[in-house]
Amino acid sequence: MATGCDVKLIGAWASPFVMRPRIALNLKSVRYEFLEETFGSKSELLLKSNPVHKKIPVLIHADKPVCESLIIVQYIDEAWSSSGPSLLPSDPYDRAVARFWAAYIDEKWFPSIREISKASGEEAKKAAISRAEEGTGLVEKAFVECSRGKPFFNGDNVGYLDIAVGSFLGWLRVTELMSGHKLLNETNTPSLTKWAERFCNDSAVKPVMPETEKLADFAKKIFSKPPPPSA
Repeated sequence: MATGCDVKLIGAWASPFVMRPRIALNLKSVRYEFLEETFGSKSELLLKSNPVHKKIPVLIHADKPVCESLIIVQYIDEAWSSSGPSLLPSDPYDRAVARFWAAYIDEKWFPSIREISKASGEEAKKAAISRAEEGTGLVEKAFVECSRGKPFFNGDNVGYLDIAVGSFLGWLRVTELMSGHKLLNETNTPSLTKWAERFCNDSAVKPVMPETEKLADFAKKIFSKPPPPSA
């Protein structure tokens, strides 16, 4: 069985991708050392640990690096299988569904939210909001289907898909603040709105969820610069 010794995580506080393994480690009660990267630069350890993509996060367990946020979450679930709740469903079909929606979140949903901030002009902004709303509606339906009436996508506890979606809630709030438009609301996404509140208040999530104002200040500084390396 894996132990909680010699566990390090290379990351940055504002990265939603880095938040994923931090939540997973908290859920599994794994002690780890957080190695903060400086925005705009890459440490020697990062380049050595992830020479292919050169991105955060990287989990280093017993001197062995594991890269890519969702792969890291799955690794944590397997390496510490006897600690804390299982992050992936036990049923093979349910696991496949969770992975499908996690891929959708990364490839479609979050990019559509980012487009709102990038939109130039009112018409472009309205079109971007419309696309993001459509995607958020799909995530609302996915929650209803996956949760089966329970508090989280994973059922009774925060799991893999909760982490995949929830890691973006900080940046979603910043986008809502800056655009003046609420994507999560009681009218269009009642189930997802309640889930988001539960997720953010979970004891494994709350310590690593960035404050909206702090994240918004950070966003203003970086919008004119390339995004931090993350995956």
